[in-house]
Amino acid sequence: MEFTILPVTPYQQNCSLVWDADGRAALIDPGGEAARLLGEVQSRGLALEKILLTHGHLDHVGAAVELRETLGIPIVGPQREEQFWLDLLPQQAELFGFPPAVAFTPDQWLSDGDRVDVGAIRFDVLHCPGHTPGHIVFYQPDARLAFVGDVLFKGSIGRTDFPRGDHAALIAAIREKLFPLGDDVRFVPGHGAMSTFGHERLENPFVAQSAD
Repeated sequence: MEFTILPVTPYQQNCSLVWDADGRAALIDPGGEAARLLGEVQSRGLALEKILLTHGHLDHVGAAVELRETLGIPIVGPQREEQFWLDLLPQQAELFGFPPAVAFTPDQWLSDGDRVDVGAIRFDVLHCPGHTPGHIVFYQPDARLAFVGDVLFKGSIGRTDFPRGDHAALIAAIREKLFPLGDDVRFVPGHGAMSTFGHERLENPFVAQSAD
């Protein structure tokens, strides 16, 4: 599996483009700038198969519908509790000064324990609520790499002061679902630099073992 990170929107959200050896690809969390994302796909000679979403906040899904309509490919994920946020996309756009957005429903909801294929790449799905109720993480065990959206960041964690946020659930998801995957697992957060679960387990002040 190969991947590149493409920060989009004024929030510099990490949209990830992933692809296999045959050029079959997916975009994870295309938050905006659809034309730029399509240009990147085309410049690499890739065939985009699907759109994968970790959660329903506008800066993670803003280009999803345009990409679906342009290419006729499915939107896959998040978990169905995220319909709450997807229904609020028009209000999110107005509140945060984004271009107008429409509410939508994914072509496929995902649940904890599901698997998603992108060409020869297989992702394990982990439901990790707390930042939002239907937030999921995409984990690729062969590459030892996770795409965690806004669950965990280098040195920080996702906000839980939004509607239906749950701080205790977020901490539990990080410690009980992500950290057990292994200290060597690298992760792409929704914003900012990559890190490893091992580094965050030891150093992150919000979830480190010493934080109890």
